[in-house]
Amino acid sequence: MAVYSTTEEVVEVAIPGALNRISWGAVFAGVALALVAHLLLSMLGVGIGLATVDPAGDGSPDVQTISISAAVWWVVSGVIAGAIGGYVAGRASGVTRPTLGALHGLTAWAATTLVIVYLLTSAMGALVGGAYTTATSALSGAGQAVTSAAQGAAPALQNAPDPFGSIEGAIRSASGGDDPAALRDRAISAVRGAMSADPAQQEQAKTQAAEALAKAQNIPVEQARGQIDQYQAQYRQAVDQAKQKAAEAADATAEATSMGALIGFFALLLGGAAALLAGRAGALTVRSPNRRA
Repeated sequence: MAVYSTTEEVVEVAIPGALNRISWGAVFAGVALALVAHLLLSMLGVGIGLATVDPAGDGSPDVQTISISAAVWWVVSGVIAGAIGGYVAGRASGVTRPTLGALHGLTAWAATTLVIVYLLTSAMGALVGGAYTTATSALSGAGQAVTSAAQGAAPALQNAPDPFGSIEGAIRSASGGDDPAALRDRAISAVRGAMSADPAQQEQAKTQAAEALAKAQNIPVEQARGQIDQYQAQYRQAVDQAKQKAAEAADATAEATSMGALIGFFALLLGGAAALLAGRAGALTVRSPNRRA
């Protein structure tokens, strides 16, 4: 049934093809237009964003500003692309009921979302959607948020030195001269064992390490035992710092992942709403032939 809208009355008449069903051709047209719009807007955002970067000067925006701007543009691009695709799907479907137009717009948005996810996560996307993947990933607000937040703590954790590395270096440098390499290696192995020994065997391991260190450096056992105490304190401090950095990295990653998920959720929600309303607006309005234009 179609609706003839006049100034005095609304008349319903039958129009061939205006049935209560989905027009997949119209949906496909909406998806195609939405994908192209999203690609164009993404490329525009990349161009504008890169234009603000000045590697040779100090006028470039900071990482946080870039991330926020990218997230906002990503959301705006999704809303605009969803509205375009939804309107085209609703208009091309030929339906006159706003509800059916909204359904076409929402279906086109859902299909567009699935295509984008497929291109960004599949091997086919690397071949077919290379340019699209580059543009959208560069403007992905969620990805930018996760990357910028997690990178704040991750490098410090990855580049953290071995807690025992400085101790080993000290032993090797102090065990120079004519001492055989075997004595130095034995001393290092014994000291490492003392650092990680079970509390019940800590004293025994410490004694063995002191004896091995005394032989390697040709010093009294008591002096070597004093060095072991210093090494233990240094080792515990290094381990505590490594644990702290690991906790900071985990917290940053969890917070960034949560932020990215929320941004993605609201971006999709807004895009779906835009597509639904645009599809509703795209439903054909058939005017009465007697009504003046």
